[in-house]
Amino acid sequence: MSPVWTEFKASQPRTLALLFTTLAAASAATAQLPEPYQKDGRIGYVLTERHWAIHETEARTECPQGLNSRGSRDLFAEVFPEGGEGELSVAESRLLIEGYQYHTSTATTDIYDALPFYEAQGNVSRGLNLDGEVSADDFKNPAGEEGIDNQLYRALGCIAGYRKDGPYWFFENDFMINNGYNRWMIELSGVDDLVNDEDVTVTTYRGLDSLFTDATGEGFIAGGTQRVDARWGQSFVEEVKGKIVDGVLTTEPIAQAKIPWSQPGVSDGYHIFKELQLQLKLRPEVARGLMAGYVDVEQFNHRFRTNWSSHHQNYGQSASASEYAALKRLADGYPDPETGDNTAISGAVEVTLTQVYIAHPDE
Repeated sequence: MSPVWTEFKASQPRTLALLFTTLAAASAATAQLPEPYQKDGRIGYVLTERHWAIHETEARTECPQGLNSRGSRDLFAEVFPEGGEGELSVAESRLLIEGYQYHTSTATTDIYDALPFYEAQGNVSRGLNLDGEVSADDFKNPAGEEGIDNQLYRALGCIAGYRKDGPYWFFENDFMINNGYNRWMIELSGVDDLVNDEDVTVTTYRGLDSLFTDATGEGFIAGGTQRVDARWGQSFVEEVKGKIVDGVLTTEPIAQAKIPWSQPGVSDGYHIFKELQLQLKLRPEVARGLMAGYVDVEQFNHRFRTNWSSHHQNYGQSASASEYAALKRLADGYPDPETGDNTAISGAVEVTLTQVYIAHPDE
């Protein structure tokens, strides 16, 4: 046996001992790493889940008339029972229906009222008290708090696509996760304590990076990094004051906020929230709760009707003309100075945000 081989065999126990000692030390060091938390009084969170706040019961008591199960195909059959209108061919009449999708002002009342539309019933809904009042049209939340403003729930609550596990419920969240355009995040600064802090500043940004997922690809891990989109994301930047009480962050209203809400291949999808407020239960690694405000009706309609094709709307069993009519009928804020018609509808979104370190351009 060669001297080199003899020396190698003799060194193996020492080598293995050193390896195990190193691994044990690394494991101990990892266990002692601090949880993701505020850095220099700042802590950031990135949006990882969102759904329109829809109150659902197993018995569907909120939809006593049933769900709205007829989409734009049914609308076409109702408006053009013979397959066309006068001199119009089937193709031309179908294009006419499509035209109403994009140009709402050209549609007649017959289009909007052609199909029955069922609004959500009852007086329970998630959301926030946006106007500080309690009125007959308001809801109470599941905890019994009164004065909840969420008329958008009335319009969407009995549309199958928006309910849990419906196509919009799934796809809108999936698009948010996988489309970098939708990387919305908040940063809290001036933070002394995540449990009680009377004065914090909340700034919204759009990020540039993919989400930090776990090994399954379905969950999200705290501690990732998000660079601020300082070039194209300026319209998504807003700053507002807030406070933390018993671990719950509540912000003052943002006069108008633009929230990215797009799908693949469409770069201008967003919602406009007036008087946007956040109410989030904060943890070092995650924040959960609500964002709520008055949603601009025309932009909601544009984002849905223009950016989603008719066959996608049919997946969710949506007759978008009827839905648009409901949005206008139930709108409860920001009256047009000329017509007096309300232009925004109160609504709320259930959100989950995961902690990230936000990298600013100057860092």
